[in-house]
Amino acid sequence: MPDQSLESAVVSRLIWRLMPFLFLLYIVAYLDRINVSFAILQMRGPLHLNDRVYGRAAGMFFTGYFLFQVPSNVVLEKVGVRRWISGLMVVWGVVSCSMIFIRGPVSFYVLRFLLGAAEAGFFPGMILYLKRWFPASARARAVAWFMTANPLAGVVGSPISGALLGMHRGGLAGWQWLFILEGMPAVVLGTAVYWVLTDGPANVKWLSEEQRGWLVRELEREREANPGGPSSGVWEVLGSGRIWLLSLIYFGIPACMYGVTLWLPSMIRSLSGLGYFSTGMVAAVPYFVTAMVMVLVARHSDHSGERRWHTALPGLAGAAALGVAAYGWMPVLVIAGMSLGMVGAQSMTGPFWALATSRMSGTAGAASIAVINSVGNLGGYFGPYIIGWARSDSGNFRGGLLAVGAVLAVSAGLALTVGVKKGLMDR
Repeated sequence: MPDQSLESAVVSRLIWRLMPFLFLLYIVAYLDRINVSFAILQMRGPLHLNDRVYGRAAGMFFTGYFLFQVPSNVVLEKVGVRRWISGLMVVWGVVSCSMIFIRGPVSFYVLRFLLGAAEAGFFPGMILYLKRWFPASARARAVAWFMTANPLAGVVGSPISGALLGMHRGGLAGWQWLFILEGMPAVVLGTAVYWVLTDGPANVKWLSEEQRGWLVRELEREREANPGGPSSGVWEVLGSGRIWLLSLIYFGIPACMYGVTLWLPSMIRSLSGLGYFSTGMVAAVPYFVTAMVMVLVARHSDHSGERRWHTALPGLAGAAALGVAAYGWMPVLVIAGMSLGMVGAQSMTGPFWALATSRMSGTAGAASIAVINSVGNLGGYFGPYIIGWARSDSGNFRGGLLAVGAVLAVSAGLALTVGVKKGLMDR
């Protein structure tokens, strides 16, 4: 048994040394994919974009994400995290700034597709990176801390995005300034990644010799103790039933997460009539609640060593909340139901990724993460599109919310069917 005080010291050091910068990177990534939810409040009229066009464009990001995910992550494994993530961030920052050139549906679709293609390797690359640093006993916590960047990007970005819509300078509309000022940080941070990140713990100076030795041995022991699962390459990954089951489970998480986040400002504004900045302030509240709950769920999952129920129960609660929102008769009930749906979906992520990565290693591990994330993130196309289609057809959110809630419930149920062996790496 490893010395518990040494393990705690190492994990604490890893969190404080690695997570702030990784956290900042993910805030920028997430903000660049969801800021369109505020930009559309101004883009609709001048660019003649209806709800169905917006829903399709919002989801188009995930088409590029899907097509480029596996190739991007395989290249990342070959060239290393620093070089690849650095390049990806610079590219997607440029694409995000280029959104100012949208002139209609076609250019909207194309630029959202390119943004998704550029971001495709980032999240699975970060999951792989965390696996290379954190022992299995702390992995759900690490993923959850990392992924709190999602809701906190909403906490910070919602009021800022709402405020930027009021900025009209130099012949550019507020929505154009929003894309420029929120796209530039990706370019700056992408340049910094190469100098800040280290590919692994073997040679770092900020761990003591004892801490570094224990961590390297523990990670190696975990790799040797778990030879099961796909290990021969990409084709074996694609033939793994476990990988496809995990992909189906993950599908419901982005379907709900992005279905809600990409429509939340429009829903708040349409139900309340608030101004841009006030809409942003209201939209920040559910993100703040989500950040707290997802960390608590992940911490409990790590302490108990249980993954499946910690993945399933938040999803079932979120699905029920979306049902309440669909039939809500008061604006506050609809907003609360959608918000709790987002809380439930995002709280699944820490335990899910700890479960999903428990048997992965090497190039096949990178490919496995990419397959799960790319196939699962097609839910990010389904969620926003089905809500936009339903609203365009019926004038309300009910049908779309029920569809997204049903998908989330199925994902939660499937999580209980994943085979789990007893042991550190398969908890």
